[in-house]
Amino acid sequence: MDNPKMLSPSTLAFVGDAVFGLKVRTKLAEIERPVGELHKRSVDFVNANAQAEAFALIEPLLTEDEISVFKRGRNNHVGQIPKSATVGIYHTATGLEALFGFLYLKNDNQRLDELFSVIWEGISVKLL
Repeated sequence: MDNPKMLSPSTLAFVGDAVFGLKVRTKLAEIERPVGELHKRSVDFVNANAQAEAFALIEPLLTEDEISVFKRGRNNHVGQIPKSATVGIYHTATGLEALFGFLYLKNDNQRLDELFSVIWEGISVKLL
């Protein structure tokens, strides 16, 4: 993609949700458990509450450009908020997804891996 900044925040979040989920599932596949258990654990990682925690882990590491993309996603009007999350948490999770979508579409896999590594180290200890 030539310029993912030109995409809407909701499109970036749409892509980023898939990217984040795939990264989680890839890491979970390494622990070789029954698929049902892997699915349950992936749900523990790929939800608004966990994604808001994930953002808190990487926030100090983000560049101005990355913060800008996150804020566009966070401030985007979203549809229905799940009962398991507050409005603020859901918006933070959407911002994280927009950031991951942006990095993926920008083909910045090194940065994507770097940020996800920090997230995985910080959250997996609690959830595995």
